[in-house]
Amino acid sequence: MSREQDDMLRRGIGMTSQRTRERLIQRLYEEGVSNAKVLEVIRRTPRHLFVDEALAHRAYEDTALPIGHNQTISQPYMVARMSELLLEAGPLDKVMEIGTGSGYQTAVLSQLVERVFSVERIKVLQDRAKERLVELNLRNVVFRWGDGWEGWPALAPYNGIIVTAVATDVPQALLDQLAPGGRLVIPVGSGEVQQLMLIIREEHGFSRRVLGSVRFVPLLNGPLA
Repeated sequence: MSREQDDMLRRGIGMTSQRTRERLIQRLYEEGVSNAKVLEVIRRTPRHLFVDEALAHRAYEDTALPIGHNQTISQPYMVARMSELLLEAGPLDKVMEIGTGSGYQTAVLSQLVERVFSVERIKVLQDRAKERLVELNLRNVVFRWGDGWEGWPALAPYNGIIVTAVATDVPQALLDQLAPGGRLVIPVGSGEVQQLMLIIREEHGFSRRVLGSVRFVPLLNGPLA
């Protein structure tokens, strides 16, 4: 990372103290996030730029926050945990994100993998996310406005897929777009019963691991202007 880019990522640090960020990183570590690279990226990514100004003072709390359109910016622990799971087997070249949302998870991923392909159904949210990533000089992300259930088949396969909304079941289209050895991190369920799953494409099928209870907004069909 260039010095200029690092300066951009740290911009606005005066409105939220470094001590506040360090407390968040310490909490994530105590909750079990152990990937040093993930923790460092969370530390230096200005989460307050991805929330409304009125909520900026809460940006480094370990909690989800509303971003409008019945959507939320994910809890930092969940962003860190899902990113860590993707990277568990080593560096990744090509990752698809389902649910750009505020762009915060996108920004974190873009600093951890070579290329990110992000799909979002709510155009106004994705447009704002694009602006934020340009402002931070994060330019290895390509965006698609569309249905997350369909993924992005034209650019498949992907070494990793991360889904930031809960699906009632695992979309077959996403399984089909995983490369051999590829990893899919996805919340599955409905209502109060949601489980985070890690699915790996093996030589003869898929292995699945349930990683615990989570709480996400639903993965809905169809693009929305």
